[in-house]
Amino acid sequence: MAIYTGSSKHLGGTESVQPKETVFYGLIRKNVLVTGGNGQLGRELHRLTEKTDTPFHFIFTDVDTLDITNEQQVTDFVEENAIEYIVNCAAYTAVDKAETDADAAYRINCLGAQHLAGSGAKIIHISTDYVFDGTASEPYREDAPAKPKSVYGKTKLAGEDMILSIAKEWIILRTSWLYSEFGNNFVKTMLRLMEQRNEIEVVTDQHGTPTYAADLAEMILTILEADEWKTGIYHFSNLGETSWFLFARRIRALSDNARTQINPILTSEYKTDAPRPLYSVMDKSKIQDTFNVVIPDWEDGLIRCLKRLGVKKK
Repeated sequence: MAIYTGSSKHLGGTESVQPKETVFYGLIRKNVLVTGGNGQLGRELHRLTEKTDTPFHFIFTDVDTLDITNEQQVTDFVEENAIEYIVNCAAYTAVDKAETDADAAYRINCLGAQHLAGSGAKIIHISTDYVFDGTASEPYREDAPAKPKSVYGKTKLAGEDMILSIAKEWIILRTSWLYSEFGNNFVKTMLRLMEQRNEIEVVTDQHGTPTYAADLAEMILTILEADEWKTGIYHFSNLGETSWFLFARRIRALSDNARTQINPILTSEYKTDAPRPLYSVMDKSKIQDTFNVVIPDWEDGLIRCLKRLGVKKK
């Protein structure tokens, strides 16, 4: 099955609704809770599931409708809405701020995962390449030792541990360099800076793989619709690898904003509060083989995202 690459209309925010006995080919749809519904991935899932016929009824929440750090709220919500599956897109993702706000990062990334894992529902938990230290020289497999360097990475790994130790039926999806037309991300930041500046400096010695959130959303739907639940840790990003510098140059080339000069700099020249992995390319062969999917190349994902953003070559 190929990852979905079609386009659809823009969606608004999230919704919290009571379970409905909607019917799909004579069967009652199963209720799926999506946390972090206002984030990039949550909104891409909303868009995809609104236009796609599935045997599931998706209930999108965010912190204003469900605080996953509150165990009783989670328990009550799952019971009242007859939730059978959870897709946990909620996360504290302010990587640098987490260094001085570790308690908040821990509550969301670890305690939140703990409460969801204890609900009894099958769970797909979104994690990150930041669980690795970035010292590898070849793509990380799922069984590679996790050695996070940042508070963000440590709290996400702690969340993984909660899923592993508490949830009965679980899937952990590690992803990297997520972007979309929603929210704040590298692609949108580069497009904005290219309109404002004649020169931009971008790190050239950090290597990884961009992930178009629409492709990750399609992967999640593929997992839900699989014939059987296949517990495990999986890596998912688009295919290929690049650096932030080369990623920025490709964005410029596709938007034909030639007036902006992009200059390479080293990580040591770009000071941040949190350390970044210098190499975080992940091996996707396990998820490809297990679910029989064809994953698009990262440049293909970028082209589709820019099209949705209305970016055209000038």
